[in-house]
Amino acid sequence: MELDDFARTHQLVRMNEGFRSKPYRDSVGILTIGCGRNLESRGISSLEADVMLNNDIHGALLFLSNYSFFATLAPARQAALADMVINLGAQSFSHFTEMLQHLSNGAWLPAACAMLNSKWAAQVGERAKRDAQMMETGEWPK
Repeated sequence: MELDDFARTHQLVRMNEGFRSKPYRDSVGILTIGCGRNLESRGISSLEADVMLNNDIHGALLFLSNYSFFATLAPARQAALADMVINLGAQSFSHFTEMLQHLSNGAWLPAACAMLNSKWAAQVGERAKRDAQMMETGEWPK
């Protein structure tokens, strides 16, 4: 198929399917997203998952840039916070006021302890331990 015909096909399918950014059940009850992507039988590819993850990381970093101290943090500490934002969502992350206060003061160990002394840490286990270790040391996990 020629590029122009491919583009017209794209427009046709998008017009017929519509677009929904969140999962929904189609007319026969199949879990679907986007422009008719059947999540039950097709799912997403690893490449598509990586594109989505990269978008989520960019969004998390943009959100975190609103904190004045964020740009001064070591990259591993920034990554740990981005991981938390992606996992928790921005609103829930914002409730980590004790941790955020410690971070604004450069108090890495108390910030890590605040991370671990949370409902989130109990829910995610090893993930929280890794993120807290990165916060305390400023180093990437080995």
